[in-house]
Amino acid sequence: TTTTLFSSFQQPSRQSNNNKRTPQISSSLQRQTLFRIGIPSIVSGLLATCAFPFVSFQLASLLQDRSVFNVLATDAAAYVQNFLSVTGLLYGLILGETFSFVYAQQEAVFYALFQEVTETKSLVEQIALICQGRGQLYGKLLQTLQQYIESDLKQMTMVDPAVQISTRPIDDPLESIMYMTSVGVPSVVYQTVKSLRKARAARLGALQRKVPPIHMALLWILATTVLMTFPLLGAAMSTATSGNRTIMTVEGCLFGILVWSVVMTKRVIKELWKSKGGAYNVDAVLGIMVRGLEEELQKRIQMVPSTL
Repeated sequence: TTTTLFSSFQQPSRQSNNNKRTPQISSSLQRQTLFRIGIPSIVSGLLATCAFPFVSFQLASLLQDRSVFNVLATDAAAYVQNFLSVTGLLYGLILGETFSFVYAQQEAVFYALFQEVTETKSLVEQIALICQGRGQLYGKLLQTLQQYIESDLKQMTMVDPAVQISTRPIDDPLESIMYMTSVGVPSVVYQTVKSLRKARAARLGALQRKVPPIHMALLWILATTVLMTFPLLGAAMSTATSGNRTIMTVEGCLFGILVWSVVMTKRVIKELWKSKGGAYNVDAVLGIMVRGLEEELQKRIQMVPSTL
């Protein structure tokens, strides 16, 4: 019995295996994120570079009012400059606040997840200490905890947090664990389960999307408002320089770099805004931590018959 009890508490080191898996998962997610950010940004920049001279010449031929373009080219009243300053300031302000908010949300998810997994490990150890001699109850508690990992923790990026937290108490594995160990007078497991539920609430609250999709759409609209000024200035420049294509090509390259920067920034914010499937999300970390918990629980469940 002493040997069985000692062996049940042994936790074989799987650090080397996890270290081999982590770079593979992280590299895959980083490549996916790089493609989702880099390809649209580069394509948008190239298209903007090629389209800028054509759009500018088309605007110049469409308006056909040289005096208007002369005013825009010289901008004596600084009207265009003020327009760009105001729209650019508004766009930069909202964009910066959005980036700060979604980054802080992802950071909160990481902290909450590590806290929840730590509390889950503590619960496993407490269950082993309290119920080691009661094989049937011990096995049932471990299976219930395994159900919690499968139906709740592993589904954190698959199910809406509001739906997860609205689960009836009777369907909550943690409620079942508390009932099985705290009938009559609450046991020491009660405090651990209470801390675990608090950690789960923090994780669900951090995962709940707080920036609506319409906010991201409005950022694109504001960015388009800022960028559409440049082809109009390009039309004025083409009129002032009598359609010099060299100058228009240079301006087109600069406009392409500007579009590439804007699209890349927006794509980075989009990746931070998403709750799964990217290098900025908890997918890789969640897989490693949950895998370790599952292996530990499976080993303990397999050892239950030997303790009967």
